[in-house]
Amino acid sequence: MLIEITEMDGIDARRLMDVYSESNYENTGYFFPEESDKQLAVKKVEAGFLDYLRNEFYSNEGNSYMVLEEGGEWVNALRLNKIKPGLYYIEALETRPDCRRKGFGAKLLNSVKELLKARGSFLLCDCVSKSNAPSVDVHLKCGFRIMPGPAHDLLSDEYSDGEYGFEYAYAG
Repeated sequence: MLIEITEMDGIDARRLMDVYSESNYENTGYFFPEESDKQLAVKKVEAGFLDYLRNEFYSNEGNSYMVLEEGGEWVNALRLNKIKPGLYYIEALETRPDCRRKGFGAKLLNSVKELLKARGSFLLCDCVSKSNAPSVDVHLKCGFRIMPGPAHDLLSDEYSDGEYGFEYAYAG
């Protein structure tokens, strides 16, 4: 079942952090390289993640967290940024490590597309590292097309040759 969370009060922090556990662990070296206690570093990364949601992400009207719940468990999630009416940008698409290779990535992307289709025409964009073959495959499976040239991150307005820019358009 797709859950759309449109405000910070709707976030179950522990379940969301479980989805991002692997990335949060990996991000400890980037955000807190001086911290030798990995568990403490993870707690700091999680706190920073939740502060970002509270103070930045949800301050932009129309942004929402999309979570796929299966059997009462949050299995994957993504942030859906509303750039302007009809234009959305995906970031932080992640599946819990123990739920990978079970089709949940495609199920989440397809569920988000169906939700947006019910609201009218839209363009859905994303950037994915060229080295992330599973995510590239899922986007293609879900009908996204790879855009020519360097990927364009609509949030930072930066371009990258190391990523693919993806688009999915629905005309209504």
